[in-house]
Amino acid sequence: MLYYLFEYLESMNVPGAGVFQYISFRSGMAIIFSLAMAAIYGKRVIRFLQKKQIGEVVRDLGLEGQMQKKGTPTMGGLIILGSIVIPVLLFAKLDNIYIILMLITTVWLGFIGFIDDYIKVFKKDKKGLAGKFKILGQIGLGLIVGLTLYMSDDVVIREKVPTTGNEPKIELIADEINAVTPGYQVIDVKSTKTTIPFLKNNEADYANLVRFLGDEASKKWGWLVFVVVVIFIITAVSNGANMTDGLDGLATGTSAIMGATLGILAYVSGNLIFSDYLNIMYIPHTGELVVFAAAFIGATVGFLWYNSYPAQVFMGDTGSLSLGGIIAVYAIVIHKELLIPILCGIFLVENLSVVMQVSWFKYTKKRFGEGRRIFKMAPLHHHFQVKGIPEAKIVTRFWIVGIMLAVLTIVTLKVR
Repeated sequence: MLYYLFEYLESMNVPGAGVFQYISFRSGMAIIFSLAMAAIYGKRVIRFLQKKQIGEVVRDLGLEGQMQKKGTPTMGGLIILGSIVIPVLLFAKLDNIYIILMLITTVWLGFIGFIDDYIKVFKKDKKGLAGKFKILGQIGLGLIVGLTLYMSDDVVIREKVPTTGNEPKIELIADEINAVTPGYQVIDVKSTKTTIPFLKNNEADYANLVRFLGDEASKKWGWLVFVVVVIFIITAVSNGANMTDGLDGLATGTSAIMGATLGILAYVSGNLIFSDYLNIMYIPHTGELVVFAAAFIGATVGFLWYNSYPAQVFMGDTGSLSLGGIIAVYAIVIHKELLIPILCGIFLVENLSVVMQVSWFKYTKKRFGEGRRIFKMAPLHHHFQVKGIPEAKIVTRFWIVGIMLAVLTIVTLKVR
């Protein structure tokens, strides 16, 4: 909103109004505003939750310090959501298709998580929202995101092709002109291509997955493959974040690290000079996502003020589902979703630990009549708790691993 106000003021030749044209300035304002909002507004939300006795329902798993968390305010994800949405509405270009998709994702999954928390807290049902309804909600979001990215005329990638004289001319801003290789022309095309890490020619088209049916079928059904992949990624990552949210500050801190990494990837992908230098896919208008990433980082770090050990508030599914979904959709819209297994390695391992534990227990029970376990407890962070490692140390070590994975993700831009 403020962007358009200052754009008007700039047209009226008001001194200093042009500063809002810079993504760097608006991103800086977004992170400061969201951080302050989470810290100040968060305290009031916590008091409100305490007043309404909206506390965590703890299932006794025999873990050290677990029962002390009983009654700690939950649904604190509302702090994160508000601290993301409001700064983005203030400082981002609201006609940007990518910003619109990120706002829809935040509100959509936040609402699903809120319903789940509401059922747990007010209906006293520890199971919360039935799993099938969560999955349906995630599939619905996946359809919206996938179909929008495939069908919208505003979603394109810019490719460099040899000049033939027949290509439509693309108007470039002054600092982009020097990045175009002589003898080549840039054209905007709709594409279902994505980036494959560690490969020199690192672009692949989802349509090629059905190429065996023929070129015609590939063109006709390539979009369907893309949408299915989008649904799978959104579901997997949002559930992974939900699994990770089991220790004070664990999901919040790792999400902040992932958000910062995605912000860097969005910036270089949306800048023709950097994308040309790094030889990566250039995606027009994704630079605006840096503003969203800044708000995301500010919101998660601000929430960490209250969520770090010992936590004064828990995010609940209101926060965890939306955090995972935001990370997934963000990676998808900048065509870096195949980096998720690296960047979101913490979420992946937490998810896999549960799948492995349950699968092995069922198999051994059927085979030997007695269920056996791979880990002392799943998800993985509880395994280390049972081993007697202090909660704060587990969280800090997971953050360190998250930082290492984030660095590795950025390194993939050049290591091929």
